[in-house]
Amino acid sequence: MRHALVFGGSGQVGRPLLARLCGAGWRVSAVSRAPAADAGAGALRWLAGEFDAMPALPSQVDAILSCGPLDRFARWYAAAAPECPRVVAFGSTSIDTKHDSADAGERDIVRRLREGEAAVFAAAAGRGAAATLLRPTLVYGAGRDASLSRIAALAGRAGVFALPRGATGLRQPVHVEDLADAAMACLGAPASHGRAYALPGGETLPYREMVGRVLACLQPPARLVELPAPLFAIALRLAQLTGRARGLGDAAIGRMREDLVFDIDPAARDLGYAPRPFRPSPGMFMPSGPVR
Repeated sequence: MRHALVFGGSGQVGRPLLARLCGAGWRVSAVSRAPAADAGAGALRWLAGEFDAMPALPSQVDAILSCGPLDRFARWYAAAAPECPRVVAFGSTSIDTKHDSADAGERDIVRRLREGEAAVFAAAAGRGAAATLLRPTLVYGAGRDASLSRIAALAGRAGVFALPRGATGLRQPVHVEDLADAAMACLGAPASHGRAYALPGGETLPYREMVGRVLACLQPPARLVELPAPLFAIALRLAQLTGRARGLGDAAIGRMREDLVFDIDPAARDLGYAPRPFRPSPGMFMPSGPVR
């Protein structure tokens, strides 16, 4: 039986990935900060720990998959990974969209992503292992993302959600189940060795329409309001002061007018990647509990 070591298994992408690994007959060791019960008829074993306090790990596995912070995984992998021929790790398309951001915090995110990717590829090459990096776009589907699920929560409470006029930049939201499928496909795709792939969703649509679909699926539906820039600035400031718009700064607002579109063809060619169109339902924005 093939053995996989998974980091971030209790996260929004990790949960469906664990289900797929166990369903495909893998034995899985999943590292989690919070202890979790074994599951999967003996196929899934939880190990309590984190990168700074790692539990005892198997000395040899067939694959290592990381669904958590890339920079922390990269540091651990470069220093202390068990013997393993295959590594798949998630990063983000932010590596391309925020590199020239006016926000210093966002530029630091890009720096950590770039250094993390380089470190994973270098460490894998030094060990004779094959590494693949996956870069999702705007993730949704598990109610645990910091973008669309937060919009749904705010709109659900207020019954209304405001956007600045002109928020028509193109987006490609991607479902967590499609990301899990892509990670699984990497394990049987030699063409993906040593490569990084953008993983956009299956539909490209304006930011305003994307948000509108989220609001329309809520029960009851919420109303979308478009405000002139001066009025939106006032509304945003009030939301920031009350803690309802944490992390939503000028750089993020500006990107609502920018097209953030990525080429699906490399992942489709090498991984058979075929993500679903954006058809949201209320359950996609409701957080669920950890894997059991």
